[in-house]
Parts: sequence; structure tokens; C-alpha cells
Amino acid sequence: MLEDLLLSYTIPVFQKRAKRYLTSHPKLFLFDTGVFQSLRPRGYLDKPEEVAGAALEGLVCQHLKAWIAYGSKDFSLYFWRTKSGTEVDFILYGGNSLTAMEVKNTRSIRAKDLRGLKAFKQDYPEAQCLFLYCGAERLKIDDIYCLPCDKFLRSLSPGRPIGF
Repeated sequence: MLEDLLLSYTIPVFQKRAKRYLTSHPKLFLFDTGVFQSLRPRGYLDKPEEVAGAALEGLVCQHLKAWIAYGSKDFSLYFWRTKSGTEVDFILYGGNSLTAMEVKNTRSIRAKDLRGLKAFKQDYPEAQCLFLYCGAERLKIDDIYCLPCDKFLRSLSPGRPIGF
């Protein structure tokens, strides 16, 4: 019903040549990150950075959907999550490329932040992996490109490939 009213959208699970047991439920996003932040229940145990992290992920999703709609129509947007909980936020599949993206609301990169991308890379060695974070440095760690999220979003331009 929320999708019919254009209040939300879902992205499906990436299952091409799956080597692991994957979740089967799509991921739900509200149409606007500001609305998400206003509506999300908050309680004593909710950390502000957790709420901001989910909002940042929603913002990146909105930009990726716009990038696809306005010039990169041969791409589809997915996410990847195993039954054990290992996850990659976004998979861009199409054309002649496969890109896995993880979005974290953090200023530093920890080894555990890259765990999902490394697992995806094991199953899909041809994939380009991209970690978006709130830091300022462009880094490459274990064949994973780590980019400041704001710079990545500013570089998205319809019809142009995603730049690392």
C-alpha cells in the first residue's frame, strides 16, 4: 500500500549465481530521508548515529535510483543479505559491471565495517567494492575503494559511470 501511494519503495535481493543462502525479503525505504527521520520511533536505547546511519543509507539509495532513472537505465539496484546476517547495502548490476556498496555513518573505517563487502567479493570476485563513509580521505583497503559519501554523491551524474 505504501508503494502504491508513492510513500515508499523496495529494492530486491541480488541473487544472481548465489553461493550462499540469502534472505528473500526486499528492503524497504521511505520516499524521503527527512520524513524517515521524523517518523522513526526513538527510545532510550536508540543512538542518534544509528538513526542518522539509516537516513544516510536512504539518501544514497535515493541518489542511486535517480542516477539510474535519469541516464543509466541498463542498471538495476539490489541489496545482498545472507541468512546469517552478512549484508551489503547496495548492488548495482547492469551493463558490463557489478558494483557492491556499503554505507556507514562513521568518520573512521574499522575492519568489521568491510566484512560484508569482503564476503560479497568472495562470491563475486569480478565485483568492484565501494565503501562510503563520513570521513574525508579517499582510501583503498584490500581492493575496496573507500570514499567520502558527500564527494561520491556530488560526483553522481546521469549517463556517467560511477567514479572511484
